[in-house]
Amino acid sequence: MAYKAMKILRQTSLWHNVEMGPPDAILGITEAYKKDTNSQKINLGAGTYRDDNGKPYVLETVKKAEKMMLANNMDKEYTTISGIPNFCKLSAKLAFGEDNPYLKNDKITTVQTLSGTGALRLGAAFLQKFYPGNKAIYMPSPTWSNHPNIFKHAGFDEIKYYRYYDYKTNQLDIKGVLQDISKIPEKSIILLHACAHNPTGVDPNEKEWKEILEAIKDRDLFVFFDMAYQGFATGDINKDAYAVRFFLENGFTNMALAQSYAKNIGLYGERVGALSFVAKDEEESSRIMSQLKILIRPMYSNPPIHGARIVEQILSNPDLYSHWLVEVKGMAQRIINMRKTLVDNLSKHSGERDWSHIQKQIGMFCFSGLTPEEVENLKKKFSIYLTNDGRISIAGINSKNIDYLSHAIHSVCKK
Repeated sequence: MAYKAMKILRQTSLWHNVEMGPPDAILGITEAYKKDTNSQKINLGAGTYRDDNGKPYVLETVKKAEKMMLANNMDKEYTTISGIPNFCKLSAKLAFGEDNPYLKNDKITTVQTLSGTGALRLGAAFLQKFYPGNKAIYMPSPTWSNHPNIFKHAGFDEIKYYRYYDYKTNQLDIKGVLQDISKIPEKSIILLHACAHNPTGVDPNEKEWKEILEAIKDRDLFVFFDMAYQGFATGDINKDAYAVRFFLENGFTNMALAQSYAKNIGLYGERVGALSFVAKDEEESSRIMSQLKILIRPMYSNPPIHGARIVEQILSNPDLYSHWLVEVKGMAQRIINMRKTLVDNLSKHSGERDWSHIQKQIGMFCFSGLTPEEVENLKKKFSIYLTNDGRISIAGINSKNIDYLSHAIHSVCKK
């Protein structure tokens, strides 16, 4: 008996040194929201699109694509390590443009990934192993909260930041951006949000992108673009890909690109994304592909097929593609309309405070300017949940809750 008791004791104390980890800041908001019993509660934390009834939205093109897939009796066999070849080809065309000469000359290597997060993680692993320059990555301040976690997990010891957002004007701090880039050590890595910057919703304009490119060229930096919202930001897939294409058109090839289909096709749970590297020629592209496969194999062997087949079907079928462009523009437009209505409502009630920046920002998120204390009061008094930095997911606002939200914000901002 004593031996058995000792054996059990050893088993139960095996993980005594494992500390309780902190909850994820954004996912924790959703958990708190779900537990709240207030019938008027609002979740403005989650980065997922909702229709005007506050319900998850499945695109009609997705439903049609799935029906076509079922009719074709598609199997469930493994795909290749790098993913479905045609999916990769179509993803690169969507991002870089169908007539891009780098694509036509096989200078772009693209692999299928586990959504945008997986693309970033795989790209970070490749850079950590092979990038010959300074292995420090510079991110905008602020940036998506998971960005530093991803690169730390991939082995980056130096996670640094450059100024991006001006909290006084609620606009891009272009002066700070350029000054900080000019001080980055040469041949370092810089992370750029291609469009719909998360969390601020503030993007550079074309003139500012030109200035940023020149500053990056001067420091000979490597650019890692994160493009999670192509089409979802402005409703125009070409406009949202402007920065990526502009850099290439101006001969800048030191870049990688992470893509996601979570937002623009609504495939959140399907985890569909792509990672691309630009190479100097076809031979270099092949070498990059070979090493990406070696990294993928022990990570997850090969990516899932269902969501990627949906994307492949939509992007390759002219009718579905045209319909999808209408749907993604409709989602973007609903977000734009909610921004305007929110600003109009707040301006009526809170005359002393300027809310116009909310309408000027773009994409799913906005930096509201609410303080941590005001955010806490919204949660406690009105069951409205958002991140402590005042980031609002505009997708969580609809015609049914916008008056309640406007009243609540006005109430906590009275002083």
